[in-house]
Amino acid sequence: MALIGPGGRPITSVKPSSAPAGAAGAYIKDSSLETFSADVLEASREVPVIVDFWAPWCGPCKQLTPLLEKLVTEAKGAVRLVKVNVDENQEIARQLRIQSIPTVYAFRDGQPVDGFMGAVPESQLRGFIAQLTGGASAAAGVEDLLAAAQEAVEAGDLASAAQAYGAVLQEDPGSPKAVAGLARCYLTSGDVERARATLGLVRPDGAQDEAIRAIDAELKLREAARSAGAAAEPLRARLAADPNDHQARYDLALALDAAGDRQGAVEELLELTRRDRKWNDEAGRKQLLTLFEAMGAADPRTLEGRRSLSSILFS
Repeated sequence: MALIGPGGRPITSVKPSSAPAGAAGAYIKDSSLETFSADVLEASREVPVIVDFWAPWCGPCKQLTPLLEKLVTEAKGAVRLVKVNVDENQEIARQLRIQSIPTVYAFRDGQPVDGFMGAVPESQLRGFIAQLTGGASAAAGVEDLLAAAQEAVEAGDLASAAQAYGAVLQEDPGSPKAVAGLARCYLTSGDVERARATLGLVRPDGAQDEAIRAIDAELKLREAARSAGAAAEPLRARLAADPNDHQARYDLALALDAAGDRQGAVEELLELTRRDRKWNDEAGRKQLLTLFEAMGAADPRTLEGRRSLSSILFS
């Protein structure tokens, strides 16, 4: 692919383009019609080159360009970024048929291979770069995507989190952390069936990963609570009348957990185990272990609950 310069001549000779000083200068630069061939077409024969078409008046560009610069810098040479101000380089925009900005093209071996228009979330940009660089920065890209996904979860942005986990699975099929994360997104949104189906994507050697076990336990708790279907207050009334109504106490633990009171559920199950550890084939102890699995080994509630359970079992 050749760009045509003034007078209709293909550009073959180039002038050095300006680039920021420092380490990032090797990966990020501004380009023009005179330097585009060297900055993009020739450079993309060595590593993929992302071209960011922007303008000073473009609001979304002010969001997208800094993210691109950040992620390209993090890639440490696995990909480069070339920025083209369309106001100053209308001929490039015309030849590449840029119709709106921001527009991003990715070049490899002198040819455009991918692209998108508009500002997109950081998680999607990480996926875009991870796909473009392939194995060159796969491990770092996967870790960055997982970190971005976790940030999105913490911010309550389940859509972006799911997108990032999906990008990880494209790079690392069956990844336990990505499968568990995506399943948790579905579970948090209330889609228990898709969460359960997603767990089936984990590769065989990851089935016992802590993250997979935790989400599997969480699903079992949801399913148990749904099958119990009892309200807490009538169960409390039954226990007030008969503290040894073990079924009522067990069902109360399920109801409390379904309502978000996991600590209350743990306490009721501990009390059930203390009163009759062998009731219903040790149902209290087994449900406690499921709760501990769902919360994770490092959760303070798990640590305290395990100590209390050991005290009951070995007293």
